[in-house]
Amino acid sequence: MTLTRRTLLFALPALALALALPLRPAFAQEAIPLAELSRYFNSFQTAQGDFTQINPDGTLATGRIFIRRPGRVRVEYDPPEQSLVMAGGGQVAIFDGRSNQGPSQYPLRQTPLNLILEQTVDFENRSMVVGHITDGTTTTIVAQDPENPQYGSIRLVFSANPTELRQWVIRDDTGAETTVILGNMQFGTTLSARLFNITAEMDARQR
Repeated sequence: MTLTRRTLLFALPALALALALPLRPAFAQEAIPLAELSRYFNSFQTAQGDFTQINPDGTLATGRIFIRRPGRVRVEYDPPEQSLVMAGGGQVAIFDGRSNQGPSQYPLRQTPLNLILEQTVDFENRSMVVGHITDGTTTTIVAQDPENPQYGSIRLVFSANPTELRQWVIRDDTGAETTVILGNMQFGTTLSARLFNITAEMDARQR
């Protein structure tokens, strides 16, 4: 299965929630406040871990994710996938290992990644946060560009006590959804700036 460039773009920096939520039992937890969800992201500068990605057609991909806030992320896919997604220098670059062409690039501010890679995350004061719900166990926030909702949306799913990001779901402009489940996250690790240098990655691939 070949991941499309649009799927890769929105699968960074993606759980299909039912439109009608079931009634919550009396012991169900309340939604984690937006201020606490913001605090979670602002509490770390670097993070890395494993992920499993569920693609729209049901196939799976795995890999490693590296985050260095603000503004930098690297998503490496395990073989047989040959793709790489990077954010750095205000740009998101998608490298296709099967292509001899350079990466596709997009302004970071125009992607869902920008929401969690800002210098200071503040979900309470962002107009793009259009949903804040709980199923009694997890809390989900839904974000999209309020001026361009047709571009799709991202859902971030958190568990409580302690607050942790567990997965995200990206719905693209076709309605297809990609789910990324995080695992073995480590925080405060030293990550080289080279991991997020798009120009250096391009030069290395041309040698």
